[in-house]
Amino acid sequence: MKAYPIMFKHPTTGAIIENQGMELRDWFAGKALMSMLSAVQDITESTPSTAAKYAYKFADAMIKQRGVNHE
Repeated sequence: MKAYPIMFKHPTTGAIIENQGMELRDWFAGKALMSMLSAVQDITESTPSTAAKYAYKFADAMIKQRGVNHE
């Protein structure tokens, strides 16, 4: 699933341009990463790879949760 897909007409050629947007998983991971990094006080050499790993774990959990019936 894509986040922010858009369609627009090229201003000079009039051609219809379709941009599929970014993967929803990437968007969720970016949001999770921003939140996690706002709380990080001690950044080490391993922080980027560790943070990225956990950001995608959160993103995968959010995508999984979207498929759950919330009645």
